[in-house]
Amino acid sequence: MPDWVERAQALNRLIRPLTFPIAVKVVKSINDFPEKTRRPLKDMGFKTNICVGLTLTRKYGWTVGMTAEDNICPIAAYTYGWSESEPETKSALIEFMKVMNYAANDDAAKTTMEAGTQFKLNKGQYAGVVFSPLERTKVEPDLVMIFCNAAQAMRLVHGATQETGISVHSFFSGRGGTCTEGVLQTFKTKEPKVVLPGNGDRVWAMVQDEELAFTIPVSLLDSVITGLEATHERGIRYPIPVDIRHEPLFPGQLKQVGQ
Repeated sequence: MPDWVERAQALNRLIRPLTFPIAVKVVKSINDFPEKTRRPLKDMGFKTNICVGLTLTRKYGWTVGMTAEDNICPIAAYTYGWSESEPETKSALIEFMKVMNYAANDDAAKTTMEAGTQFKLNKGQYAGVVFSPLERTKVEPDLVMIFCNAAQAMRLVHGATQETGISVHSFFSGRGGTCTEGVLQTFKTKEPKVVLPGNGDRVWAMVQDEELAFTIPVSLLDSVITGLEATHERGIRYPIPVDIRHEPLFPGQLKQVGQ
C-alpha cells in the first residue's frame, strides 16, 4: 500500500487544513468495509447524511461507512443509486426544488436535475462509501477530499495545474455539494475539483461559512503534491506571505500626532 501517512503529512504541511484530509472509497459490497468501520445506524443509533459522515471523519478522525441503510438524505439516495424507486425520488426532488424556490418552474427544476444526473451512480451499482482520515486510512482511496478556505483552494489549484497546465473545471449548484458534486463528480470524472458545499452541508454537517472543499482523484494525488512542493519552493505558499516589509502610510491627521 502506498505511504498515505507521508502524503497526508505533505498536504498538512503545504496546505495546513484545519481538519483531517479524507480518504474516500466507493465500495460494491459492505464486505469491503474495513474492520471497526463505524456505521451511523448500527453504531450511533441514527440515520444521517453523507455530508455528516464526512464531518465525523474530518473532525473526529473516525473511519465511517455508509450505505442506503445509514443514509437519510433523498438527494444522496438518488445520486448514489440507493433509491427504492428512482422515478418517484426524481419527481419528488423536482417538486422540492420548486417548493423551496430553488427553481422558478418545471423547466428550471428539470434542467437542474438533468445537470446533476451526470454524476449519478447506477441503481445498485455500489453498496456504500467509506471515509477515513488519510494519514491513517483503512482503505485504498478512490479520491481525497480536503476541506479548505479560498486561499487554500487556490494553492490546491496551483498544485493540480502545475504539471499539465490544464485548468480545474468545477460544477456548482449549491445543492448536493460534498456528497454529489464533491465525491461523485471526482469519482466519475477522475479530475480534481473545487467543491462548493451546499446548504445541507452547512445546516446538518456544520460546514462553516468560509469553508470550501477540494477533491483529488488518487491517481493525481502525487502530481498535486509535487506541484504544491514546486510552487512552495518559490515562495508561493500558505499561509500567504503578504507584502508588509515597508513603511505604512497613515492619514494626514494621524501623521500629525506626536509619538
